Amino acid sequence: MMTNQEKIDSNSGKSIQNYIDEIPTWSDGTATFYVPMTKIQWRIWLLATSGKFFEGMVVFMMGLTLPLITIQFHLSSLQKGLISSSILFGILIGASALGGLADIYGRKRMFIIEMFIFSLCLIGLALSPSVYWIIFFNFGVGLALGCDYPTAHLMISENIPTNNRGKLVLGAFAFQSIGVFLGILVGIVVLSYSDDINAWRIMYAVAILPAIIITVARCYIPESAHWLLNQNKEKEAAHALRTLLKRTPQYPINIKIDRTIEKPDIGWLKGYKKLFNKKYRPKTLLASLPWFIQDLGTYGIGIFTPVILATMLTKNTVADDSLHGTISQIIYSAKGTALIDALLIVGVIFAIIYSDKIGRMKLQIYGFIGCAVGLLLAVISTYSSDSAHIYLLFAGFMLFNFMNNFGPNSQTYLISGEVFPVSIRAKGAGFSASIGKLGAITTAFLFPILMNTFGVSPVLIALIFTSLLGAWVTYHYRFETSGQNIENI
Repeated sequence: MMTNQEKIDSNSGKSIQNYIDEIPTWSDGTATFYVPMTKIQWRIWLLATSGKFFEGMVVFMMGLTLPLITIQFHLSSLQKGLISSSILFGILIGASALGGLADIYGRKRMFIIEMFIFSLCLIGLALSPSVYWIIFFNFGVGLALGCDYPTAHLMISENIPTNNRGKLVLGAFAFQSIGVFLGILVGIVVLSYSDDINAWRIMYAVAILPAIIITVARCYIPESAHWLLNQNKEKEAAHALRTLLKRTPQYPINIKIDRTIEKPDIGWLKGYKKLFNKKYRPKTLLASLPWFIQDLGTYGIGIFTPVILATMLTKNTVADDSLHGTISQIIYSAKGTALIDALLIVGVIFAIIYSDKIGRMKLQIYGFIGCAVGLLLAVISTYSSDSAHIYLLFAGFMLFNFMNNFGPNSQTYLISGEVFPVSIRAKGAGFSASIGKLGAITTAFLFPILMNTFGVSPVLIALIFTSLLGAWVTYHYRFETSGQNIENI
């Protein structure tokens, strides 16, 4: 027998997000006081975390693998810059070129394709016979990870209740930091037991089997009902929504979708053009410019933390360019990096807790300012006595990592998938990620050159000013999305 609410639903219908946000009232009259997540919703979230995990693990592991690759292939400064920037250039292209296709071919299809490409290129990377193959497969890995930026975000945000959206999107993003930390630990373990020049291949190979498993598992989730409805596939949308909300006992039993969503754009280029019309241009700038600015520091500091530590902590020691000396130095700096990067996890945990309470905009502004303070401490350490040098250096980098993940690193990812309508949401999130990775490429390519030319301190001072610029840009274009229904934003 239908409840009164179900009779109303069968007559009037509701939007997809209203069905997802609905607090169930069971047939026996038992009421709940929150929206319970279904098994399918949790499965989608767990699978969406994998892309950020692999990004953290593979991209930031480069700081450990690059010295060994340099010795094996006798790399020049230019070749090192090409290797470190090729994966980020792949992310830049993949986020827009592949990620934007999720608006045309569906979130789920691209969600599967990207992980297949990642697995294939990771195998190629581990087996690369030359520097040019490393650059090629590094680019392919980045292409897949770039596609994951919009697709993973939208698979979460379009399939979960509004009240949980911020927490779960940031929860998935937190796996980037977990991947960074685990990647460093993998590097330490591998190098502790192997003096082989090919140890860097083992580090990358560790991620291959998990990537293949994730690729297969992504085949067994439903498509986004929001996207299906936007493609005029109302029956398919209702079926996907019913699968998503499968519960025991089942609620809701009858689903009748009320079509209140805009019609889809026709054509790939038209969607990107819409990002820059008068209505959406401020949102596009808000989603992309701060991301570009924060990636200057995130990837510059993140990738080269082992190199910076090795430079600043061993500046008075004699360099040992032998294989054994290089591995010892990598392990030494990796342990310090692991301590510093632990604050990435702490920072994103605080972001999960406070993003809805304080708001996306305030956290991003406070975070940028905190990053500047942390970098300032690192600069001051270079002019301090030996006893205070290490403490100030570590305190500065740890504060930078905490405030970065508490603020701009997590919030830019969250905001980019919220401020655009469903018809251009993947394009908007993908374009923003691409602009962000343009900043990452800039630092990944220039950092080794700038550090060799000017030293570490001038580079860190430049990042202090860019962090303060990020706070100003966020304030100027601020648009709060915390707690808002994704259909109404």
